[in-house]
Amino acid sequence: MAIIRYNPWSEMNSLQRQLNKIFDDALTPASLADFGDFSKLPPAELTETEDNLVLKLEVPGMQPAELNIEATAKNISISGERKSQTQSEESGKTHSEFRYGSFQRVIPLPAKIKNTEVKAEYKDGILHLTLPKAEAEKNKVVKVNLLDKVDA
Repeated sequence: MAIIRYNPWSEMNSLQRQLNKIFDDALTPASLADFGDFSKLPPAELTETEDNLVLKLEVPGMQPAELNIEATAKNISISGERKSQTQSEESGKTHSEFRYGSFQRVIPLPAKIKNTEVKAEYKDGILHLTLPKAEAEKNKVVKVNLLDKVDA
């Protein structure tokens, strides 16, 4: 019978390999469809001009009536749902990389806007929002009087 020395580092290496496998499996899914809600968020582009903020969102394959847009002075909320229109035949299979389901995205804005004057346009799968900036509140200087209090 051979004597084998105990090596605690071999157990640490085995544990490290197991942890790496767990994280690799969780962070690199087999397909993008398994990635979760991040793949369902429409990409956005925000441009700031002197008078407006211009927000563009990619939402291809949707009708304007399927989108819900809500504006506050500090952010824009866009939600919608893309429904699958694929009809499978009895003998065929369909492999799809399209994203279906509902989404909601709230985009914080770098400046306050006039939310009652937002203009929206939908063309070629791109939602264009023109967000007019609110006039900056003027700095108000107020004189503060300091009263002397005399102890009696």
